[in-house]
Parts: sequence; C-alpha cells; structure tokens
Amino acid sequence: MPSVTVSVKWQKELFPSVEIDTEQPPYVFKCQLFDLTGVPPDRQKIMVKGGLLKDDGDWSKLAVKEGQRLMMMGTAEEAPKAPEKSTLFVEDLPENEQGVIEQGFTAGLMNLGNTCYMNSTIQCLHSVPELRSALKSYSAGAGTDMDPSSHTLTLAARDLFGELDSSHRAVAPLRFWTLLRSKFPQFAQQANNGAYMQQDAEECWTQLVYTLSQRLRPSSGETREATLKNLFGVDISSRIKCAETEEETEEAETVYSLKCHISQDVNHLNEGLKQGLKSELEKTSPSLGRSAVHSKESVITRLPQYLTVQFVRFFWKRETKQKAKILRKVDYPLVLDVMGFCSEDLKNELKAPRELLREQEDREAGLKGKRKIEDGPAPSSMDWSTTEQGSPTGIYDLVAVLTHKGRSADSGHYVAWVKQENGKWIEFDDDRPIPQREEDITKLSGGGDWHTAYICLYKSRVPKKE
Repeated sequence: MPSVTVSVKWQKELFPSVEIDTEQPPYVFKCQLFDLTGVPPDRQKIMVKGGLLKDDGDWSKLAVKEGQRLMMMGTAEEAPKAPEKSTLFVEDLPENEQGVIEQGFTAGLMNLGNTCYMNSTIQCLHSVPELRSALKSYSAGAGTDMDPSSHTLTLAARDLFGELDSSHRAVAPLRFWTLLRSKFPQFAQQANNGAYMQQDAEECWTQLVYTLSQRLRPSSGETREATLKNLFGVDISSRIKCAETEEETEEAETVYSLKCHISQDVNHLNEGLKQGLKSELEKTSPSLGRSAVHSKESVITRLPQYLTVQFVRFFWKRETKQKAKILRKVDYPLVLDVMGFCSEDLKNELKAPRELLREQEDREAGLKGKRKIEDGPAPSSMDWSTTEQGSPTGIYDLVAVLTHKGRSADSGHYVAWVKQENGKWIEFDDDRPIPQREEDITKLSGGGDWHTAYICLYKSRVPKKE
C-alpha cells in the first residue's frame, strides 16, 4: 500500500486525516507534521507501537494501519515578536548569533532528503520580484489546456513562493517536490536503499523555468511574448558554416541561459562566455550528402531583464561512468557588461540608454566629468529600477549565485546566495539563512572543494525615468 491515512494527536489538538506516503522516508512525514504544528522534525517524538519513529525507518516494518492514531510530542517554535528596542544590524551581533533571521528576510527551505538542488533553485528564482508577482496573479482557473502537470506544478510554485513570503520559519516544500518528481521522473531516481538521489540543480532550474514559461503568459488577448521570455529569454542569432564547402546557414533561437565554457584558457567569465558563443558541431551538409564539421558563431540580438549564466563544470567521465567536475577557478564580476557579445543592431540600440545611465550615475556620484562604465559599478546607494518597459543597457548587477560543493553533480551540496532588496546578501543553506558580506560573494569562483559558482543570475541595470 503506497499510502496510509492516520490521525495524529498532539497536545490538545487532533489532526484526523494525515496521509503517509510509505514510499518516502518517515522524515518526510515529520515535515508534513511540521507544516501542521510548527514543531520542527528534530523536536518531534512520534510513538508507533510503543516505540519512537526514526527518520530513516522502514514503514513496511512498522505495520502502520489505515485509520491508526499516532501520538506526537514536541514543542513548536516560538513566533517572532516585534522588536522592543531600536534596530540592531546583523553585523553588530556576536558571530554565534549572526545566523538568526531578521524579520523581513526570506525563510529557508527544509531539506526533504537530497533536495538541496531544488531548494537552492527555488531561492534564486524567488529573488526575482517580477516572477513572484506573475505567480501571485496565476489562478487555479487558468486551465489545463496545454499540460495539466505544468498547471499543477505552477500552482505549487505559486503557493511555495507565497509561503516563503509570509513564513518566519523554514518551509517544507513537500507538495512542490512531489509534483516536480511526478512531472520530471529524473528527479524521482532512488538509490538501492530507497532514498531519493541527489540531482543536478541546473537541470531543475531549466525544467522549472521551461514549465513556468508555458503557463505564465500575459492575461490580455494580445499576442505577446510569454512573461518568462521577457524576464529570462535571450534571443540568439547564429551563423553556421561548413568547413569543407564554405556553405552558410543562419538560425535564430531563444535560450534561457548563456553558457560559460571552461578550458585551460578560461580564467574569467567573459572568456568563458566568448567560448560559449563559438563552437564546432557535426551536421549533414546538403551539398556533400554526408555529415561534416561546421563552425557556429552566435551573437545576442535581444536581452532580458535577468540574465542567467551557467558555468559548464560537469562532464561525463567514461572511465568512472559518472559525472565529473571541473574545479578550475573562473572569476566573475559583480557588474557584467555583455555589449561585446551583442549584434551590431543591438549595440546601436544600447548606446543611447547607456549614455543616459552614465549621465545619471555621474550626477548621483557628484562628478562633473564623464565616467566610463568600465571604471566600475555605480555607488551602492543607487536605486536602479528594472521594469518591463525599461531600456536595456547591456549592463547587469549580480543578484544571486547558486553554488555546488563537492566533486560530482550526483553528490555534494547546493547552496543559494541571494542579494536582498536592502543590498545585503544571504546564504540559504537549505533551512539556514546566513548573512554574508558582498566582498565574499565573488570568492565562490572555484579552484578547490569549497562552494563553487554554478549558476549566476544578473539583473539588468537601466536608466531611471526622469
């Protein structure tokens, strides 16, 4: 029997219909009870047949019956109270207290068993206010005309984002995780012991963004681009040339991330992006009637509000038959200028907004002369708004980093580092939000077994309306 419905008695409360998925470890059941009672899993003591339920126990050996009543003991976390004293900044706290979440900081996500890949992805995407707004307005009546599973997963993402916005404690993303595994079976892989396996965060990011792009479309009747394309889509134009015949073809596509390829010549993100826009591939040549080597050179023809960059760090190692990781250090900036990767037409479109942005920066900084964009970022006090109507400049500010710690994509640990609206950075290590300094964010560039940047999310810097 894959599921059993039981009742749970806790203090003076009785929860009459709690479903146990017996194909998942008891820890997941404890997360369900955490949602109901506010008692963290590590504080729960659940009586089953005279004994205590263990996190890694086997349901088949416990013989839990339909309708059985379980007894739980444990105290809930105390809800945070309004501060009675003046505001105390995180950096003024003792080191052992700096991990405490201030009111207004986003809640963490509980690890349901090798789900850090999903948690870090959610935290990075949750940092995008325009995506939060689009999800908030998504209704259950939006229909299932395209794909029912995409609809239900989008609803689960909406609800999960809502919980993160309102919760003062860690959130258990149980429903979202269940629907993610149902829609994408690769995330439901299990080890020999029955535990769910670690997965690739980039695959989770890609699949989730694709799903949302199918559902979050403008509500008006006009035929316009999907909301997700406006936010994350990069239009690419490529010229493909056969090495043997000189014949050329052109193709256009929309991608949702730029790839930073890593080789012995790549020390900086810009170098990796340049390699990612140039490649060789084998494809059929019509004139030769056979496969031949082609060169492919691409340029950006349209920029999004948020630019996603993936460091291509994992590859398949034949001798060990598993994914291996490129540990090489690749630096990345807090401010990224991608104008050099754009088409000539797009470069011309960017010139006027860049000049206006430069003038606004200079005025805010109190400079009389002109200051080049390359001289560095604007002062941290600047409030550069990004709107759907804003004119792109090709200049982006780093707002989130997803890192991986370990040697293989099938193991290790994923963490999200997210810039808050107040300019402070928070490290989200599953259910533990930890304040961080901005100067430490660019130190996640690799070169060892420490946290290494795997995905960077940049926000477009645009001129303010005057």
